[in-house]
Amino acid sequence: MFLSAATAAGVRERFGTPCYVYDRATLEASARNALSFPNAFGFTLRYAMKANPNHAVLRLFLDLGLHIDASSDHEVERALRAGFQPGKIQLTSQAPSKNLKAHVERGVLYNACSLRQLENFGEAFPGREVSIRVNPGLGSGSTNRTNVGGPGSSFGIWHEHLGEARELAGRHGLRITRMHSHIGSGTDPVVWKRCARMSLGIAGQLPEVKVLNLGGGFKVARVPGEKSTDLQDVGENLRQEFVEFRQRTGRALHLEIEPGTALVANAGCIVATVIDVVDTGKDGYLFAKLDTGMNEVTRPSLYGAQHPIDVVTAEERPLAKTVFVGPCCESGDILTPAPGDPEGLGPRDVPRPKIGDLVVVGGAGAYCAAMSTINYNSYPQAPEVLHDDGSLRLVRRRQTFEQVLQNEVSE
Repeated sequence: MFLSAATAAGVRERFGTPCYVYDRATLEASARNALSFPNAFGFTLRYAMKANPNHAVLRLFLDLGLHIDASSDHEVERALRAGFQPGKIQLTSQAPSKNLKAHVERGVLYNACSLRQLENFGEAFPGREVSIRVNPGLGSGSTNRTNVGGPGSSFGIWHEHLGEARELAGRHGLRITRMHSHIGSGTDPVVWKRCARMSLGIAGQLPEVKVLNLGGGFKVARVPGEKSTDLQDVGENLRQEFVEFRQRTGRALHLEIEPGTALVANAGCIVATVIDVVDTGKDGYLFAKLDTGMNEVTRPSLYGAQHPIDVVTAEERPLAKTVFVGPCCESGDILTPAPGDPEGLGPRDVPRPKIGDLVVVGGAGAYCAAMSTINYNSYPQAPEVLHDDGSLRLVRRRQTFEQVLQNEVSE
């Protein structure tokens, strides 16, 4: 992890625990690697800001030239306030936009994710160019919850309904000039490439498409045994596919991808404290209770996801198989589920924890603060800090208890 023991201790001393920390150097390196994605006829890198919408992260990516994939009207507003020009923001939302007219009039790109959304756009902006999201019929994900392609997913216009989409667009004089496809967050690059080939085939049926966005979902290894997607390998394969597409059709498509996890996951961690240690006997388990859990990192409870966990201690201690759990009164508040079995427990070999120990949970830059279950058991939202070459800068204050209650209406 990017934090030294001394810096992690400094985080606890200055900001308390639990506390998110993001590393500027890692963020920049991840973005620059993705910006070098091989392509044949032009390339745009969008950041799927739902992974981590903190203003400091957005500003850093803005300065590096990234564009934005927004998943809601609210995310569009956050991106605008961070300084992104409307033309660099594309709205791809499950829910029909309540601010469609205002967004499009400002220049925000709209990606219709259902026939109804396409109808709404056509009624509001007849004769305009538009993008559509298509479900190509195949997806990829470690669980059904991370798979957003195929017949079990509600995301996008089902590929067999492409004729209806074209007819609807024609009725409103719309030109479908951009197409989007995203299949999920699986680990198999072969499936990803196959889906990309399927998407190119669908784009071939839309003669005015100039830009093909193939989404994100690039796997990031957080713990030993996992393997990150090789963006250069995937890109080289795609480049050849785009060249062959031009040879078949005469059309040179501009490529877009929109990673989230790949850009920010390993640029973040959570600094926490051991608040209790309990066991369930010689045939049971040793549990280390932390002051962080599903409130700050929901992925283990939701998906059975694995995160690295380090006990920071200078003492020589024997290793102990330890299950890490959070502070919530909730049986699912488990930080170390068994690999491949979200219902099981996965003890880690770590220096035997003691109350008061400093603990660092890694891989927490993506879908942690953004997807946290804040205020469960009335715990306040944790602060966020940017680590920049040894310095620490607060980029979100810890929520106060009064702020937890401020929107409640009393008689």
